[in-house]
Amino acid sequence: MRDQLGQIIRFGVVGGINTGTFFGCYLLLHPWMPYFAAYTLAFLLSMVGSFFLNTYFTYRTRPTWKKFALFPLTNVTNYVVQSAGLYALVTWAGMDDRIAPLVAAVVAIPFTYVISRRILVSRVPGPEERDPDGSGPEGETEERQPSRLA
Repeated sequence: MRDQLGQIIRFGVVGGINTGTFFGCYLLLHPWMPYFAAYTLAFLLSMVGSFFLNTYFTYRTRPTWKKFALFPLTNVTNYVVQSAGLYALVTWAGMDDRIAPLVAAVVAIPFTYVISRRILVSRVPGPEERDPDGSGPEGETEERQPSRLA
């Protein structure tokens, strides 16, 4: 339970950094392209940073190509929730298109945590699946294996 609370706190810190990165990219791109194109490009750029921060810092796991390939799937829900919120806030509520992405992002936070944890944290093998040395079925725990991506 304590470890999960630490993960939630670290996720919040990473989310704050990621939101700042996203918003900074969005504001830099916004003068050069339509707001939704700037939003999408900023979202993609910040997602790469989010992957590495979440693997190393939040969940303290190693990045792999498989996780990197699956990580965008964790953001599909986030993107849909934020995009729908952005569109609704700008088009229907008349909110300033420089502020609306932040409001939409807050709504997506719980969804992103649950999905990213499911993708980035490997399932711990049960006692019946462990080798006599205490490691998993392949003889190595995740922490002892070298990083396959970074």
